[in-house]
Amino acid sequence: MQKSLYSREYQQMLKLLRAKRTSAGVSQVELAQRLDWTQADVSKCEIGVRRLDVVELKLWVEALGGDLNGFIAELYGAAA
Repeated sequence: MQKSLYSREYQQMLKLLRAKRTSAGVSQVELAQRLDWTQADVSKCEIGVRRLDVVELKLWVEALGGDLNGFIAELYGAAA
């Protein structure tokens, strides 16, 4: 069984998170400041070294001006 950290779905989620951040014109440093994290934490999440839990995902999406429900809908709409 493949670990979910490396699943296609998880990788799609990370790709969408990066796309949302870059399309918002937000750097990793700025996102880290909004989340009260370090830039290294943001980078590790974006490349899949550190896994996001659902609470962190919600905070991340909201820090970029979105909402979790909309993000999930877009993620699964794009994956279908």
